[in-house]
Amino acid sequence: MDYFLQQLINGLTLGSIYGLIAIGYTMVYGIIGMINFAHGDVFMVSSFTALIVFVIVLAIGVTAVPLALVMVLIIAMCLSALYGWTVERVAYRPLRGSFRLAPLISAIGMSIVLQNYIQLVQGARVKAIQPVFTGGITIFEGDLFTVRLAWIQILIILTTVALMTLFWFVVTKTSLGRAQRSCEQDQKMAALLGIDVDRTISLTFVMGAMLAAVAGTMYLMYYGVIDFFIGFIAGIKAFTAAVLGGIGSLPGAMLGGLLIGLIEAFWAGYFSSEYKDVAVFGILAIVLIFLPTGLLGKPEVEKV
Repeated sequence: MDYFLQQLINGLTLGSIYGLIAIGYTMVYGIIGMINFAHGDVFMVSSFTALIVFVIVLAIGVTAVPLALVMVLIIAMCLSALYGWTVERVAYRPLRGSFRLAPLISAIGMSIVLQNYIQLVQGARVKAIQPVFTGGITIFEGDLFTVRLAWIQILIILTTVALMTLFWFVVTKTSLGRAQRSCEQDQKMAALLGIDVDRTISLTFVMGAMLAAVAGTMYLMYYGVIDFFIGFIAGIKAFTAAVLGGIGSLPGAMLGGLLIGLIEAFWAGYFSSEYKDVAVFGILAIVLIFLPTGLLGKPEVEKV
């Protein structure tokens, strides 16, 4: 039971990171009906941004960890928002009226550009930092196994809950959220009603990129190592989470992320870590056979 509890904590932590990335996928899909395959690489770029900013912050003498983390988060979110805005302007807006496959190919091209950009600027080697948060809470101490909840795990879970609550409020209670939901239903009618569709879509990309920046920073602090390829792996897992939870649903994206994290953690803990990805995609296939729209997704109604 103690080992099960530890894997549950690990799975929820990993799932929280996947969920934050998955929200960016599902927000973009919900409005323009396209998958932003460059989103995982925005997450990767934000991890490197956080690493560089953290080193600079320490170099200028900021030694208080909470203050340094807040500075890193703010700068990483701002720069990642710029990347998200650029992806929308370069890869999506010029092709919005073309056939549906064109923006997808363009987004894959942006993904390759971001990967090679980081590889050229930062090199192909793994980058590492020293642990920022050490220690934690001992939940259960047995003879053979000790269940611990690390401070960084608490931070990741609480940050995810807070951001999920904030984004739910933005989407459901603010004018921006109403504009996003209007564009999701009918962009032409939203434009006729005075909504700036281009601005709404750009802000949606920016919001998704800022969430990816938080996820990238937390990933860096949690694992301590990053490379230019983590965006592809995490992006595919987050996209899988969005599909599993129901693409287009914010709660579904978070639920899917948590489920993917739990499946990985338990499969690696009780079976084999080499086949945890096989388990994730296998369970996804089973779910989609019986629930084609995902766990919380709604059937798509074709507009006529």
